[in-house]
Amino acid sequence: MGGKPLNLPIVGIASTPNGGGYWEVASDGGIFAFGNAGFYGSTGGVPLLKPIVGIAADPNGGGYWEVSSNGVIFPFGSAPYVGSMANRPLNNPVVTMAATATGNGYWMAATDGGIFNFGDASYYGSMGGQSLNKPIVGMAFAGGIP
Repeated sequence: MGGKPLNLPIVGIASTPNGGGYWEVASDGGIFAFGNAGFYGSTGGVPLLKPIVGIAADPNGGGYWEVSSNGVIFPFGSAPYVGSMANRPLNNPVVTMAATATGNGYWMAATDGGIFNFGDASYYGSMGGQSLNKPIVGMAFAGGIP
């Protein structure tokens, strides 16, 4: 979207499973699809309580999830909803997410290193409650099926 006017800044990117395209998401939830990435919907134009902070692609290629800073998940296309932090108190805001290899789960990470897992996403620990020099700003799935 370089050089094009945006309502709000881009806050995340996710590639298609075959690497032939990607989605960019803006903080209002607007989705921009490129290459072989399909458009399956967005929260752009929908009033949100908190801004969108991340996106993860469904590994099946037919959808994606958006996540807001209060941990609410917005699934689109074939991406299943398997839970969220909606209406749960957070010590710090969520800043990113990653999907499992099956597409039947995902993790969210907060700025304090807290991890929230849903569906078939296993919990392996977190830095929540630990002293960090700087806040967490991103995460990635290491691969394989958990």
